[in-house]
Amino acid sequence: MKPFVVNNHDRLVFPANFLGELDFSVIDEMEQFTAIVGRDFEAKAPTGTDILERVTSGAYESRFALLRDMSQNLFWVNRYTLTMFEKRPTRWRDLPRHRNDVFLPLLTPWRDGDKKVRAVADAFAALPSTWDEETERRIFDLLFDVYGNRRHHATELPAVKPTVEQFLTTPGAQTFVVPRHDPDYPVFSFNEILDAHAERPELEALTRWAMVLHNQYPWDRAATELRTADEIGDDEYVIAFHPRNRDVEQFLDRATGTRPARRGRLSTQSDPVEPATPLPPIRVREVFAVQPKVEALAVVRGEHVCSNDDVVRNSAFSWSPMSADEISAKTGIDQRRYTELDIEDLAWAAAVRALEHSGRDRSEIGAVLVATCTSERLIPSLSTWLSGRLGLLQTHCSADIVAACAGLPYGLSEAVRQLQEVNRPVLLVCVEKFSDKIGNVRTSRMIFGDGAAAMVVAPAAEGERGDIDLLQTYASGPDTQVNSIIWPNPEFDNDITVYGPEVKALVARYLTQMIGELTEQPGPEGEGSMLDAVDLIVPHQANKTMILQLAGEAGLSADQLYFNIESMGNVSAASIPIALFDSVADGVVSGRTRVFAPGFGAGAVGGYAVLEVDPAVMAPEVHLDPTTATVAEPVAAPTSDDVRIAFGE
Repeated sequence: MKPFVVNNHDRLVFPANFLGELDFSVIDEMEQFTAIVGRDFEAKAPTGTDILERVTSGAYESRFALLRDMSQNLFWVNRYTLTMFEKRPTRWRDLPRHRNDVFLPLLTPWRDGDKKVRAVADAFAALPSTWDEETERRIFDLLFDVYGNRRHHATELPAVKPTVEQFLTTPGAQTFVVPRHDPDYPVFSFNEILDAHAERPELEALTRWAMVLHNQYPWDRAATELRTADEIGDDEYVIAFHPRNRDVEQFLDRATGTRPARRGRLSTQSDPVEPATPLPPIRVREVFAVQPKVEALAVVRGEHVCSNDDVVRNSAFSWSPMSADEISAKTGIDQRRYTELDIEDLAWAAAVRALEHSGRDRSEIGAVLVATCTSERLIPSLSTWLSGRLGLLQTHCSADIVAACAGLPYGLSEAVRQLQEVNRPVLLVCVEKFSDKIGNVRTSRMIFGDGAAAMVVAPAAEGERGDIDLLQTYASGPDTQVNSIIWPNPEFDNDITVYGPEVKALVARYLTQMIGELTEQPGPEGEGSMLDAVDLIVPHQANKTMILQLAGEAGLSADQLYFNIESMGNVSAASIPIALFDSVADGVVSGRTRVFAPGFGAGAVGGYAVLEVDPAVMAPEVHLDPTTATVAEPVAAPTSDDVRIAFGE
């Protein structure tokens, strides 16, 4: 997990975006590592030659672009040390000669380095500031102290460094030498980097980059030389490289053949086949004896607002430039909500409020279902943990449902089936926490947020009309669509990743299928189609720009759809129920309304519910304050007071 931090300026900071660390426990072989480094460090980074050409051709219009290029170049230069090694200045006489876990970099002098350094210095002096002269000068001074004192060529640096013994037996090998070393050479503390501050978001990101790069060379850079072993005095210092941790050591063993590589997969891709017969939606009123009634819907949002400016001020060095306005135009999202609390706390707070609003005693609950794709809890599952925390001594079923963005239709479908067996209320919680699972993957950071919604689905009274007309669920499809959203993804340091074109293809496929089914299904009174009977469409809040385009292609108009994604982001399983809640809060739903709620996403899952939404079931919202949070087990039936006490409402 890679949680965000709230710094002393009350701003969100994402350490994974500037530290450059990798989890080597999920990297199997050198080929995989090379691909990761190529993508994250090399693809966007200019070489010194590239920067010189841009300076010479006048490509830089102001200082920001030059500073950004310098930073990305230096992250590329440090691509292996940042990810794999700690640099330790060590006196030559004290350096171990025969250990296999101490390395010396073998370096080639940087040809034309002086020319490239002078060109950068002259260009910065001549260029106008972009936003803030003082801040840009401070960033330049940090970067230039590193860039201007580079001694080695970086194009062909090997990932696997020679051991000291190998270095000593390599004719003409050169490495860093520092004639004198001050062990108190100043570096920035982690807290100082977190608290870096600039009014302009882009410059705040660059400030952190520059501080991290400064820390990569904690010695007198101007006095550093490249020398061969026979030119190093006993009391002079070299820069010994040590593996950052045991995972790096084991990866190096695999990369060098000291230990065998891990085994591959047995499975192979089968030829695709269509279902033997189409799988129609379930007409709930006709199929089931026990009709479902939604008695309460409660929502909990992450307590921190992460704006598009926050995303920009946390730009990772592997990202292309993108402004806050461009993020909004691309996704339809202006902000998303994050929480410092655990996902269990979100689920518990929503469940307590929904139970209280429904008027149901805990002893009446027959089943607890949790729809989530971001729970870290396997044993006990989040649903069984929640059952225990609510004091339920027995349920007919407590189970987690991993259906990602189709969590609501999947959850409602299982809740209705449970009703037939237990004829008692079912507690359904849809909850996600993405903020600590994104790392530095920009597409995911732009989109996902944290939140929860809980529903009490109970048997309708004898002769009373239920709330749900249709339920449908899908899964699978082309292999590329099934794997269009992955978490954990070892290719991206186990962060959640989104492959946009494949996601768009699966959404288009499912929307077309859903609209076709609703057009074919007769309306609730047998007149017209079910699509004609729908008053409002509340889709999964995936990406507003994409959904509006695909909905238009499927024959839907923008005024038929409701979105709250601008302020919530994509909360996967929780997105539809939170949007239903907000449609009432916004006055879009003011009376009993028939809603089509389609969900689609990761794993090529999909599904929808056609249900009637009653504003009266919306519970007062829970507002979280983790600074006073103490989640206590309720001994009596949980009430709003429990939530207020636990979360400082």
